[in-house]
Amino acid sequence: MVPRRIHITGAAGSGTTTLGRALAAATGALHLDTDDVYWLPTDPPFQEKRPIPDRLALLKDAFGRTDRWLLTGSLIGWGDPLIPRFDLVVFLLIPPALRLQRLQAREIERYGAGTLGPGGAMHAAHHAFLDWAEAYDTGTRVGRNRQAHEAWLARLPCPVLRIEGDTTVEDRLRRVQSVRLGEGRAWRG
Repeated sequence: MVPRRIHITGAAGSGTTTLGRALAAATGALHLDTDDVYWLPTDPPFQEKRPIPDRLALLKDAFGRTDRWLLTGSLIGWGDPLIPRFDLVVFLLIPPALRLQRLQAREIERYGAGTLGPGGAMHAAHHAFLDWAEAYDTGTRVGRNRQAHEAWLARLPCPVLRIEGDTTVEDRLRRVQSVRLGEGRAWRG
């Protein structure tokens, strides 16, 4: 059986949203991202967290509208009630230096170099975000870090597909689409 309800997770900048969008386009599945429910809309963005019951309600409502969906991002620490809904979890892991390079480029594309540079309106927030993202691999921050992710993955009742390294979106898409449930607990891609 082909998985119909997939959660794609990994560190910030690992490509979860990119893969989710590609997989949604290829399969017609609904694509949801945890950032869209985790954060309340603010200007600048990502300043105020939405209460956990509201996040869960938004996702449960979206899941109830279709039987084929992709959830990208991370829900460690708040989304465990959703775990029974997953057919498959995909874990993306790329080299830290590449991940941070991607994040830097993404932030500049989103907000502009002037906004993020010294004296810019988002300079401090940008550097705090990059520091947080860099700490993922060292496990020095509470919340989303590699150690916490690995422990969370080990507890999942559904299969886990690990895709490690700097692979193309097309390769990742092919690997996810080749998964057939009932053929094992975990795969390493």
